Amino acid sequence: MANAVLGASEGSARGVAPGEGGALGKTGFAWAWFEAARNPYYILIVIYVFAPYFARDIVGADILASGKLEGLSPEEAQRAAGAEGQAMVANLSKTAGYIAALTAPFLGAAFDRGLRRKPLLLFCLSLITLVSMSLWWAIPGPEGLSTGAIMALLITAYVCYSYSEVAHNSMLPDAAAPSALPAVSGLGLALGNAAATIMFIGIVFFFALPDAIGWPAEEPFFGIDTTKYEQFRIAGPICAVWMILSMWYFFLHSRDTGIKGTSPVTAITEGAKGVLRTIKRAAHHREAFKFLIARTIYADGMFALLTMGAVYVSLFLGWGLIELTIYAIWASAWAVIGGVFGGWLDQRLGPKNALIVELAAIVLILFLGLSITRESAFFGLLPNVKLNDWPFFSGSSDLIYLAQGALIAVFATANISSSRSMLIHVAPPNMRGEFFGLFAIAGTVTVWLGPMMIEYFTRMSGDQRIGMSAIAVLFFVGLAVLLTVKNEPAAVESSAA
Repeated sequence: MANAVLGASEGSARGVAPGEGGALGKTGFAWAWFEAARNPYYILIVIYVFAPYFARDIVGADILASGKLEGLSPEEAQRAAGAEGQAMVANLSKTAGYIAALTAPFLGAAFDRGLRRKPLLLFCLSLITLVSMSLWWAIPGPEGLSTGAIMALLITAYVCYSYSEVAHNSMLPDAAAPSALPAVSGLGLALGNAAATIMFIGIVFFFALPDAIGWPAEEPFFGIDTTKYEQFRIAGPICAVWMILSMWYFFLHSRDTGIKGTSPVTAITEGAKGVLRTIKRAAHHREAFKFLIARTIYADGMFALLTMGAVYVSLFLGWGLIELTIYAIWASAWAVIGGVFGGWLDQRLGPKNALIVELAAIVLILFLGLSITRESAFFGLLPNVKLNDWPFFSGSSDLIYLAQGALIAVFATANISSSRSMLIHVAPPNMRGEFFGLFAIAGTVTVWLGPMMIEYFTRMSGDQRIGMSAIAVLFFVGLAVLLTVKNEPAAVESSAA
């Protein structure tokens, strides 16, 4: 009964009927399918395949070839080059985060004032597709694109990804009945990770395994030349082709409640004024702003954990492309479960309690991962022993790290789903587009903080594990702020024009 009343108030506040149907309804599934079209770009390019390649084989290799590290031992030079590559990736994310932070909330507010989402989404996905295709020419040395050009492309795609996230998230309340929104959100994450998992399986089967062990063929399929890093560079075109082929279902069946003919200039101008008024009147939206502050802090920790984790494990456990790719498939497969689990946990506990459980679990799992070295696990309590003769993951430390990776994937994905649900719960129903713009800030404006803490703690201690443990501070602080948020549905804000 409460959901029906809430849904009615939402519809009247925005001047449109509330969403109808469940997660598998036409509009609900279309909203979720958008993540299947778009998320593989983030998973393959930003996290697992291209970003480590860019940091290690382009930035790191350039530094090693420059002679700047002469006088260091090979191990010290490799560590220094890796640190610089990691810093370059962090700087890239920071720059894109600044751009998104200064613009995304105004865009979200414009959606509340009638601006249509689909034209912007088509533009953003088209640019991401072009960038993805261009990454094929990201070759180390003078033969390929310069490091600056690659960074410019990645920043462009990152900003477009942020814009598309604001637009897409603001469409969630209209995608299904209010009671089904947690399930729709979780389904989207599950579909996105499922699509990425299929792509990872293809990369391993067709390119990585033939190169490493000569199976299922003696050479990589389709003429891929691993000496030119084509097994990494192909991830961009794969994501581009998939996005082109798969995004049309969303555009055909999703619900865009924007008003046809709305002037973008007028909507953005009025939206900017509205955002400034909203910030000035933060006391009137206290719970929503407290949640956004909490999300800003723990999202920084999440970003650092996901984006730097692949670099960390490749250096600390000595994992190569095969191990990292299999790990990515493994984590993505478990993230599918995490998307469903997040929706279920929201419905069982409510979004705030779900977030508390998820953040506490992530901290515990993080320290489990940091307890694992090439010599032992659980901070020396369990020696690393060889368990089999497999070419990959033959030691107990490798398998324990795989287990913690599955747990991180489940709870991190559930956290993303619960965060969306929490914002819908605490933001005024007629200002959700604006608050989803502010939500984008919470995920980008201090995105440099986690990587900066990792770099600072690592350099001060000389220990990679201590460096990675710094991000636990962000989870603890974010959780502390979240505990102060009152779990009350927001009222309609009558003055939001």
